[in-house]
Amino acid sequence: MTASTTMTIRVSSETKLKLERIATDTRRSKSFLAAEAVSAYVDRELDIIEGIKRGMEDAAAGRVVPHDDAMAEIDAVIESAEAKRLGKA
Repeated sequence: MTASTTMTIRVSSETKLKLERIATDTRRSKSFLAAEAVSAYVDRELDIIEGIKRGMEDAAAGRVVPHDDAMAEIDAVIESAEAKRLGKA
């Protein structure tokens, strides 16, 4: 089991009431649910930050697609999907 530590946070009364409802309905403690929520948030945010860093490194290294080229490809995909939807493909 991973070691844990204690944190104190402030949430709105509304959020606390919602958390209490979830805890009751799922038979989990508020502490467990809050820890799960914070863990999921931290993991998601770190993934986003790492993606941004990779994108910035790619841009700095010149590994980019010009905007007009990217938009042309997106437009072609949309047109193809629309044609299939309308039975024209």
